[in-house]
Amino acid sequence: MFGSTSDHPPNSTGRLQNSRRGFFGNIYTGLAATGLTQLLATDANADWQQGQTHHAAKAKRVLQIFCPGAASHMDLWEHKPELDKWHGKPLPGEEGFSSFQGKNGNLMKSPWPFAPAGESGKAISTMLPHMSRHVDDIAFCHAMHSKTNTHGPGCVFVNTGHDTEGFPSAGAWTSYALGSENENLPAYVAIPDIRGEPPNGKANWSNGFLPARHQAIELSHQQPIRNLLRPQSVSAAEETASRDLLDRLNRRFAVANPGESDLQARVAAYQLSARMQLSAPEVSELQSESASTHRMYGTDDANQLKAAYARNCLLARRLLERGVRYVNLYCASRASGVDGLLNWDAHKTLKADYERHCPIFDQPTAALLTDLKKSGLLDDTLVLWTTEFGRMPTHQAGTAGRDHNPDGFTCWMMGAGVKGATNYGATDSFGRRAETNPTTVWDYYATVLHLLGFDHTKLNWYHNGLDRRLTDVHGDVIREILSA
Repeated sequence: MFGSTSDHPPNSTGRLQNSRRGFFGNIYTGLAATGLTQLLATDANADWQQGQTHHAAKAKRVLQIFCPGAASHMDLWEHKPELDKWHGKPLPGEEGFSSFQGKNGNLMKSPWPFAPAGESGKAISTMLPHMSRHVDDIAFCHAMHSKTNTHGPGCVFVNTGHDTEGFPSAGAWTSYALGSENENLPAYVAIPDIRGEPPNGKANWSNGFLPARHQAIELSHQQPIRNLLRPQSVSAAEETASRDLLDRLNRRFAVANPGESDLQARVAAYQLSARMQLSAPEVSELQSESASTHRMYGTDDANQLKAAYARNCLLARRLLERGVRYVNLYCASRASGVDGLLNWDAHKTLKADYERHCPIFDQPTAALLTDLKKSGLLDDTLVLWTTEFGRMPTHQAGTAGRDHNPDGFTCWMMGAGVKGATNYGATDSFGRRAETNPTTVWDYYATVLHLLGFDHTKLNWYHNGLDRRLTDVHGDVIREILSA
């Protein structure tokens, strides 16, 4: 009844016909092969030599400044004179176009004039007088475009190269590839805005499927490290004895639970905090900076939001100069249902919103860039400015604001290996769509990894049957913005 392979002779193709024994045998062989593949993949991931680059690197570390809410390219970075000429007229070919929040009105010029800046004469919004001093060091990517027009997926896409959660951020990939330059500080730090986390929160600095130790540690000037100092009632000897006991317990747990990477990463984080407690408490002591530095950043400004962001900018510089590989610095937060008040999402009152946000962003950010350049740190630090997508050149119907535009926006970079005074790509005459040299998020990060010394197609991690990477299966290095 149960038969055997001898009961089923070879068919005309020379293969054995199906039998119950053969069926289960094939299943067993297939499962064994799958398991072996997984083991081989795990070994391949483990064989990665952290810090070993594919080619000579220009940059050792990255500062990524992120402005959530979709900062408007034609109101900040990319001058569109045709908007002035066509102000109040329909967008040719897209009259009555409906975007994220509905129907669009007519074309709307920027509320502020643009003015040439630097030796290059790059036109930049007069709302950014401090940032205008840096245009000769910046490479602008004016033809970025996104695959989503929604803030949460858009932020995650620009940070991870994927528009769904669960993938490692660029900072996590950098932590995985390079590790930290300072064993007493994390390799990857996220500094959220005082107003809160960006859309989709911690997914923007997640480790995804990489080991949990590559997720960013959150710091800010308000609460740099919780419970950093040893209580006065505990002696140094008692603390040492407690740490020794805890270390033995942790090692025993790790041996008994070898697959618990999240808990092991948590243990490693606490151990890192302990090392910071012992050797690096001054990283958040901003009061040690000179009075002139504080004035330059604006840390004591009467605008409390500006002062708070300025202190985070100063903290970012101190982290970078102490060996942190990747710092995510956020200027603004999630919308929380209030358009334009907490971030750059100016649907209704563009002029009032940006006259609130630009002063918060402008002076502290420019001071941070000046500080990096003056200290020489910019020579091997790559600075990125990013936002999730752009805005429409038209006004949103019934408002004086702009709706979401994933079809064209600006990101930029400066510092190590970047050719300053560069304008790569462009949107069309009105800023509606990426037209000249359209650039993807994957191109952008292929370039970032190249400057860090990596071939973006070779920096990968095996996950769910695929060799995953920051640039998905896309991306080309933007060589036109490289200094050499």
